[in-house]
Formats: sequence, C-alpha cells, structure tokens
Amino acid sequence: MTGKRSIMKLAGSLLAVGLLSATLMAETAASRYDNQLQTAVTQKLASKTQFNDVKASVEDGIVTLTGTVDLYQRKLDAAKLARKISNAQGVRNLIAVAGPIVSDAQLEQKLATKMRYVRNGYDSTFDFFALNVKDGVVTVEGHDRTGVGRDEALADIAGMPGVKDVVDNISVEPVSQFDDGLRLRTMRAIYRDSVLSRYAIDPARPIRIIVANGHITLYGSVDNKMDKDLAGIRANQIFGAFSVENKLQVVGS
Repeated sequence: MTGKRSIMKLAGSLLAVGLLSATLMAETAASRYDNQLQTAVTQKLASKTQFNDVKASVEDGIVTLTGTVDLYQRKLDAAKLARKISNAQGVRNLIAVAGPIVSDAQLEQKLATKMRYVRNGYDSTFDFFALNVKDGVVTVEGHDRTGVGRDEALADIAGMPGVKDVVDNISVEPVSQFDDGLRLRTMRAIYRDSVLSRYAIDPARPIRIIVANGHITLYGSVDNKMDKDLAGIRANQIFGAFSVENKLQVVGS
C-alpha cells in the first residue's frame, strides 16, 4: 500500500513538473513573440520622422503606443502603422498630441470655415455637420448620405493644428431609393422657389436637406424668418414625406 502511495506521489510530482515546464515554455515563447513584435513596430516607427517621439511596448500581442506627436492625424497614422504589423493582436493608442496651443474659439472657427468651403457641391446639400470644441477636443455631430462626406470632414479635423482628440457622432443615413426620391424632390421644391433659389448660389451656404426613413429635417442658416418659414412650407408640400422638422437658423437671431 505504501509502495502504491509512493508511486502516486511520484506520478503527481512528475505531472506537476511537466505542467510547470510547459507553462514556462509557453511564457518564454510568448515573451519572445512580444519582443519580436515590439522590435518590428519600433523599426517601423523609426522609419518615419514624424514618430520620433513615439514609443511602443507589447504585451500578449497588444501594442501600446505612448509619447507625443504634433498633429492628431499623426496619432491616427501611428496606430494604423502598428496595426499593419503581422501578428499584432490590437493597438492601445495613448499618444498625446502636443502641437501648438490654439484657443477653443479660434479652433472652432478655423474648422467651421475649412469644412464649409471644402464640403460643397451637389452632395453637400444632403450633409450636415456641427462642431463643438472643448479643451482641444472636437466633437462633431451630423448626418451624411454616403459616408464620403463624413470621411472628408473627419480628415479635415484630424489635420488641423491644435486638435487634441476627436469624438465622431456623425450618422450615415440608410440606403434607400425612397429617401433619395424625397431628397431630390425637396431640393427641387426649395431651390426652384424664386425667393430661396439664392441659397443654391453660394456652395458654402446651402439649405441642408437630411432625409432618414421618410423623415425630412432642414439644417443650415438663412437670412430671415420668412425664408425659414418658406423653406418649411416647401418641404411640407413634398408628397410621401412622413414628417418635416425645420431646424434652419436665422442669421443673427
């Protein structure tokens, strides 16, 4: 009986040693894997002068980026570069944007002007973006018909000096032939009106027409309350619209 117990104890000890050995080997392999990944990311970062102050560390395949860059766009670019490294399981982006200090009011004005004059043309009639800046963090709200406008707007924001972070609250409207028909009919009703047609002349100041699942919302700014009310009347005359919400702002009000 004693012999059997001794054999069982020995077997248990050997099993424990085997498990410990396997665990140590797995940890060693994981450590080697992390070191190789960290070296690869570090080399990629070092090849770009804009990432001179960015550092990378790796644990369990997760790349953590720290340090500073001078533009928010470069923070995004560093994370994109790290994600492209083979076997990277994920990226934790803790890079700080340490570029020029710009007041929130100045930054909001610069962004509003840039977005207003870059986003123009036919599609811009069906996009709407609103900005808010707090401590360099830009929150952008709005609606976009295709997603192209959202991407362009976010690129404009990310490349602006002074932006520290971006909160994207832009929704992309559902694909719908019904909604597209409402958009076109609403645009024609508003811009063919002799009083409202002038808002089609300046591409930076169109009356924005947002349609989602049959519901029409008007955004933008107009010169007076009469123009606002008239735009609402024209939109309410569109056959098939489930509802119309008039959020046009009267300049100076």
